Amino acid sequence: MIKRRLHLQIYATIIFSLLAVVIVVGAIFATVREGAFDFDDQILGFTGRLAWMALPPADAPNRVQQEAISRLGKEFRVDINLFDSNRRLIATHGRFVGPPDFDEDESGWQHHGDGPAWALRLPDKRWLSVNLKRQKRRRPLFAILFVLAGITFAIGLASYPFVRRLTGRLERLRSGVELIGEGNLSARVKVEGKDEIASLATSFNSSAEKIERLVHSNKQLLANASHELRTPLARIRLGVEMLKKKPDAKRQTALESDISELDQLIDEILLMSRLDLNSKPSMNETIDLLALAAEEASRYDDCDVSGDLCEIQGNSKLIRRALRNLIDNGFKHGAAPVTVETQTTPQEVQICVTDHGSGIAPDQFENVFQPFYRAPGKQNVEGYGLGLALVKQITEAHDGQVEIVRSGADGTKIMLTFPKLD
Repeated sequence: MIKRRLHLQIYATIIFSLLAVVIVVGAIFATVREGAFDFDDQILGFTGRLAWMALPPADAPNRVQQEAISRLGKEFRVDINLFDSNRRLIATHGRFVGPPDFDEDESGWQHHGDGPAWALRLPDKRWLSVNLKRQKRRRPLFAILFVLAGITFAIGLASYPFVRRLTGRLERLRSGVELIGEGNLSARVKVEGKDEIASLATSFNSSAEKIERLVHSNKQLLANASHELRTPLARIRLGVEMLKKKPDAKRQTALESDISELDQLIDEILLMSRLDLNSKPSMNETIDLLALAAEEASRYDDCDVSGDLCEIQGNSKLIRRALRNLIDNGFKHGAAPVTVETQTTPQEVQICVTDHGSGIAPDQFENVFQPFYRAPGKQNVEGYGLGLALVKQITEAHDGQVEIVRSGADGTKIMLTFPKLD
């Protein structure tokens, strides 16, 4: 079975459209011709009167009438016969045409072996038969159809390369989609031109890049999560075995702490997965960043809040989680006091969290936002390295961005920037 290629469908559409134009024009012309019969009758009558004025009178000698007929036949290069009112031959030039073959007394067309001829009724009742075969008969309908057919062929021939080029780009785009479907996530298509197909190719490449990054992120998250889950699970298993042998309140408290830690880790992993998949919760709340920061800061000692009244639109639970992670990170990896400051600009809203620790090395600025990453010398610090990764995901889910503004011996300052609420 022949595949229905897109370029053939487009090409066939062009050709059939042109053929339809040819047919419609032919039909219109034929209709117009049918309506022109009355006009032909007027022409025949007018021509008959001109011929009557050019010929000698009916009572002139046959020789004189023959000379006039010969002169007209030579002048117009036609076969012409003159008959009297009883349709008897008077004079002739060229091949014999014959008297009118119809009963009417008006001019019209007659048919004989050589084709159609004029039968002109003169005002003096004589008949003039004219065979136009030696004249080149013009067939305007056929000429128009021939011209349109030529145009159709020329357009069809010229349009094929353009149609093929257009659909060739679509086929290459389809091949890229198939490569992605086969698991080759690094597949990209060449962006050609500046039209809608080029825009589609750009969107495809962007989507393919996001898919590749998402799959890679999920694989890395799964691998790291599997590794990180082993430690609390091992402690829980050991604690359960020891409780079986000898109940101990201290050991039971440690076991509950391990379970809580494991639950928190699983919750963070699930939240990261949902944000990776763009499965965003409702983002329709109006959030007062200054008030939210004050609530979170009240949970800690040596944590101060100041700044402007700032409002954004989003999800308060996610923003609260991001602020809590930033403050926790300031106490775990930095040093007290930790300050939270909000400020507003004409287009943006900013919230900054600053600690007074030893800072982050500049070459680690990008790494600290990766899941499960721990900076050198921080391997024994409590946590799993998901805090700042979640902060980045939550901020980007709100169309914002996170950056380390300053980091050094006097501490680290991390700033979240969000679009200003209209």
